[in-house]
Amino acid sequence: MTKTVLANATLVLPSEVISGAITFEDGHITAIDQGKTVAADALDCEGDLLMPGLIELHTDNLERHIEPRPRVNWPHASAIIAHDGELASTGITTVFDALRVGSVVSNKKANYGEYARLLADEILDLRGKGALRISHFLHLRAEVCSETLIAELAKFGPDDRIGIVSLMDHTPGQRQFRDLTQLRAYVCGKHGLNESEFESHIADQIALSGRLGAAHEAAAVAEARRFGAVLASHDDTTAEQVETSARHGAHFAEFPTTVEAARACRMARIQVMMGAPNLIRGGSHSGNVAAHVLAEMDLLDIVSSDYVPSALLSAALMLGDLWGDVARGVRTATSAPAQAAGLQDRGALVLRARADIIRVARIAGTASPRGTWVLGRRVA
Repeated sequence: MTKTVLANATLVLPSEVISGAITFEDGHITAIDQGKTVAADALDCEGDLLMPGLIELHTDNLERHIEPRPRVNWPHASAIIAHDGELASTGITTVFDALRVGSVVSNKKANYGEYARLLADEILDLRGKGALRISHFLHLRAEVCSETLIAELAKFGPDDRIGIVSLMDHTPGQRQFRDLTQLRAYVCGKHGLNESEFESHIADQIALSGRLGAAHEAAAVAEARRFGAVLASHDDTTAEQVETSARHGAHFAEFPTTVEAARACRMARIQVMMGAPNLIRGGSHSGNVAAHVLAEMDLLDIVSSDYVPSALLSAALMLGDLWGDVARGVRTATSAPAQAAGLQDRGALVLRARADIIRVARIAGTASPRGTWVLGRRVA
């Protein structure tokens, strides 16, 4: 691989921002120099930001490509490649593709089936064939309130690039669905249930959780260890729930729904991840705690694009503005998620790190990606 020099740039280093140039060869950073001199063999970045490639721990974006409209099943290879290209174009260079494991098959109307193993195979196959631009790992979202979780988890193993297992519990009346009006709007809108059918669905889910929830939770924790994956909690609401997450060994908490839970995470040394759309919109679409509130209270460590890939870069820069520290804001989408997921080779502009780098302009206050390099190769 040839040497690449990006010069006359604003380098976002781990703890400071400087004017300078960065050189990479054979997929890794080999030099970081201060100053605005542009050598003849360098690309002039015209003062744009250069920062580490963004690291996405939890995204629903692939689902949108797989099913672009309700009940429209798009060819998976095409969907995966389109998803990969979209992430590259927004500055994401490492992604943990979130796949649900655990299904409900007995409910004739509000059901959802198994898909994770097949889709994982397709992602890994495309990766093996060199068809993907960025680095892909798997994130298994273990749905505790389901019928088939243990059987679905058993189909995966340590060779499947599973980086994260998250404990999902969508039992009605708690966590994300404490407010049943939110759940009613979601379930009835998606499955076309009437009021009687919705009430029956609630009762069935609560009974299912009571029957299998504890066994499913224990199995997911054990399987995460078997895979060698990091464990994450999801939608913690109370200090007691955070205490349980800590006991299980959770490294980070996805989208805690209250200040109480976020504070408990800080006390338990569990990193707090919030959704970039929540930050950009100014609040949660589900009525939970606003990301900016946690940021202002110094209770936010990581951001995730969640369901809008382009939101990750914008959120990192917004946090930099909020805190008056660009490097700190960028860390929430680079080094902090890398550390939470156990990746030691990326997430910072430092010597010998992977040359996963993005060039970004700020135009009228909006982040505009101008180039993405993965292992030193330009992919967008």
